[in-house]
Amino acid sequence: MQEETAFLSVEELGRGYREGRFTPSQVVETALARIAHLEPHLNAFADTMSDAARRDAAVATAAFAGGRDLGPLQGIPVAIKDLIEVQGAPTGYGSRVFPPQTAVEDAALVARLRKAGAVILGKTNLLEYAYGIAHPEIGQTNNPHDPTRTAGGSSGGSAAAVAAGIVPLAIGTDTGGSIRIPASYCGIVGLKPSFGLVPLEGVFALSWSLDHAGPLARTAACAATLLAVLADQPMAQPAPDFRTLWIGVLRGHLPKEAAGAGVLAQFNAALRAIQALGAKLVEIDIPEIGHANQALVQILKPEASVIHQSQIQRDPAGYAPQTLEQIKAGFAIPATEYVQAMRFRDTLRDALEAAFASVDLLASPSVPFTAPYEDPQIADGGDSEILASGFANVSGHPAISVPCGLVAGLPVGLQLTAAHGRDGFLLSVCRTLQDSDDRFSALSLKANSP
Repeated sequence: MQEETAFLSVEELGRGYREGRFTPSQVVETALARIAHLEPHLNAFADTMSDAARRDAAVATAAFAGGRDLGPLQGIPVAIKDLIEVQGAPTGYGSRVFPPQTAVEDAALVARLRKAGAVILGKTNLLEYAYGIAHPEIGQTNNPHDPTRTAGGSSGGSAAAVAAGIVPLAIGTDTGGSIRIPASYCGIVGLKPSFGLVPLEGVFALSWSLDHAGPLARTAACAATLLAVLADQPMAQPAPDFRTLWIGVLRGHLPKEAAGAGVLAQFNAALRAIQALGAKLVEIDIPEIGHANQALVQILKPEASVIHQSQIQRDPAGYAPQTLEQIKAGFAIPATEYVQAMRFRDTLRDALEAAFASVDLLASPSVPFTAPYEDPQIADGGDSEILASGFANVSGHPAISVPCGLVAGLPVGLQLTAAHGRDGFLLSVCRTLQDSDDRFSALSLKANSP
């Protein structure tokens, strides 16, 4: 009888391949069977790429049989957000503006995945052009923990595919929280790397000043393996001594509305667990962070409008009405506001780096509430979805969401942010948390196995 592989880590899959307990071809067939079983409820995939995945898995299987090393992701299935080009596969962008366009070459990050031996399993659904609205003809991706709720945006398809045990790894993009928010809702790990660490050639832009691409995985160890490939540099670091860590708790990111009471309770419990490992906590207030989401909107909307300018002139009816409304609104933001927001980025970055002179990490709830029934629209005030996430896009600092508990059966995420370029350190902290306390581990939804 074939061993259950749906929820194995990258390390466990690699060990199983080398020991001959299962093959990449068998793992890909398991993944395709899970898609067939779960997809009517999840709506996570735009294109499964089943023929190409089977072909690449066969190559990896033969390589293991012949003792050949194709790279650190040999035979590992990876799902790709459907605004990233994969050679020979259609790119649909979660939209109906154009028919899906077949990519003539791989995006730079996909080329790195192939070089590392990964099997590209399929393209995952997203909010339209990653801009905060699910196109009504495509629909939102649903949450594996509760399919009546959203998996989050805009990288919801990638997050759901990982959380549901279809793939161990997926790629998302993050302009204001679009990796970390779905990771929080789905109870997995999602990292927005340092700005510029992962190449974006072949990734359709939402905002060239704010866009990041990065990993979604069930463990920080798997995310580190994937990020090392995407960034083409080592990410492994020794486990940190928590007795030497100082963590700044961002007061301004604590939920204030009643809907966030359960999230706050789980966040506080997570902080106590971190303290038990020896870390020292201090409440911290960085006034500039309070202005970051306003700056994010003032940068994102005009840049997105310029990117889509020719398309809305050609076929405005192809967009979802709310997406089109957002694009039009971006043209109304004065150039002076855009310039001021761009100058503010340096001010915010400097303020954060000053804070990192006294603390090692900044902590927040990833989102001030659990997964809602529908994706909320972009907002920069109150307990908005991007309350805690947007500042790191403006500043470019690495930020990660890791699971830290449940509220009424729905996951809660802990966000940790590190100094620029300390992605490996951030991942090593989260790996230690997951190895030390089950509270920080992703749930395996094995009840959903076919």
